[in-house]
Amino acid sequence: MKREVDDGELTLRWSGRVSLTPRILFVNIFALALLAGGFFYLDSYRSRIVDSRVAQASREVRLIAEAMRSVQPARRDALALRLARDTGARLRLYDEAGTLISDTRALGLRNVVLQDPDKQDWGQGAARFLDAMIDTVVGTPRAPLYRERIAGLDWPDVRTARNTETAPATVWRAPDRTPVITAAAAISGLKGVQGVVMTTMNATDITQTVRVERFRLSVVLLIVAIVSILLSLFLARTIVRPLRRLARAAVRVRLGRAREVVVPRLPTRRDEVGMLARALSDMSLALRARIDATEAFAADVAHEMKNPLASLRSAVEGLSLVRDPELQERLLAIVRDDVHRMDRLITDISEASRLDAQLSRAKFEPVDIGAMLDGLLAQRDDRGTERGIRLRFDHRPSDRLIVMGEGTRLERVFENLIDNAVSFSPDGGLITLAALRDQDELIIKVEDEGPGVPEEAREQVFSRFQSLRPESEEFGKHSGLGLAIARTIVEGHQGSIVVESREDRLSGARFVVTLPLKDRR
Repeated sequence: MKREVDDGELTLRWSGRVSLTPRILFVNIFALALLAGGFFYLDSYRSRIVDSRVAQASREVRLIAEAMRSVQPARRDALALRLARDTGARLRLYDEAGTLISDTRALGLRNVVLQDPDKQDWGQGAARFLDAMIDTVVGTPRAPLYRERIAGLDWPDVRTARNTETAPATVWRAPDRTPVITAAAAISGLKGVQGVVMTTMNATDITQTVRVERFRLSVVLLIVAIVSILLSLFLARTIVRPLRRLARAAVRVRLGRAREVVVPRLPTRRDEVGMLARALSDMSLALRARIDATEAFAADVAHEMKNPLASLRSAVEGLSLVRDPELQERLLAIVRDDVHRMDRLITDISEASRLDAQLSRAKFEPVDIGAMLDGLLAQRDDRGTERGIRLRFDHRPSDRLIVMGEGTRLERVFENLIDNAVSFSPDGGLITLAALRDQDELIIKVEDEGPGVPEEAREQVFSRFQSLRPESEEFGKHSGLGLAIARTIVEGHQGSIVVESREDRLSGARFVVTLPLKDRR
């Protein structure tokens, strides 16, 4: 198992060192290499042509032997010349002992002339070298080199034809690598074998045909290779260049050397590369916003912690100087208040800082908002509300107020809203909670009879450490994070929370929470 993991890591490590451009080129060139296998197909094509010519030479020499048998010996030279001109072959007649008795070349017909490779141009030399290279790669057996023989029995075809009734044929290799085909047949008579006729043909047309086809294939492969390379480079450019730009931008974001790193969005690209560019750009913007929010939050935390710490330090320093027991008690009360205030502030800060991460990992379940609000109001009735403030929940019991969420977090939202309404409500005031369905959304309203929220501050109240507290409230009782935590939780449940003025009264605030329903009927 470990070996498999190591092999996988090695493969990934190797592939990571190779750019996309050579990979694209390799894939396309590999396909062309398969097409180049046509060069080796030409070898089998040549073999089939040679085999066909060998069979043709056997048939021709048999017919020539029959023709020679049917004429008088004195007329055989004239017949041999005529047949040699018709077939393009060199004819030789041997008697039954293998002695040469007639040769069309000696009779003046030089229709079979082997070329001297040393006198040919460089093009033919390159063609012969390519022939030899392909024959070596394919493993084609080399034919024996053709050399003239004086005695007839030195030719294997003559020996075989003299002793059998077949017409054997042999393929030889000329000095210029063209095939030479010899075939022989016995001239039979009433008294047995009277002689042997042998034909020799230099099949240069076979070699020329194969070389022409190879040249045409080379031209096609060259053109296709150039086009393939150009298309590969174009494809690599359209893929690799934007990916490199994105990679460089990502490195700048990681190093943090530039405060505002612009990740290219590639708006003209509608393919996957464009989608990746825009996703990376959005991710970098979200990351920058998160970093800015974290820095601002840290600065706000430091600022908020300074006030209770300064008060606590002043009270502690005063305790060492004051001897009046009553004044000491007052200073101790300040210390206790500041300690409680710091404890509450640290608790709220800790929850606010962990809230986003916890919501992203939370497992949502069906939550009955109606039952939750009923339970919250029942608990407050049991504890008793301060200053005679009344609480009322308006909803239809038949409505299914089910949302998907985390119950404890949503409960914290409505506790914060109720606490906020209580702190702003006058003595004996009424706080009304209402829940209703609106198509596929659940709307919960929390209304109080307090002074309301100014229009210019309605967004500000949801910011961290921002609080417009009533003048009658004791300083430091709230951390200013309650509504910010409520908004974070609601937005983590794909909902929204806003504040507005009550339309049925001259004063008072209305907080409206909107959450998606579980059953969208």
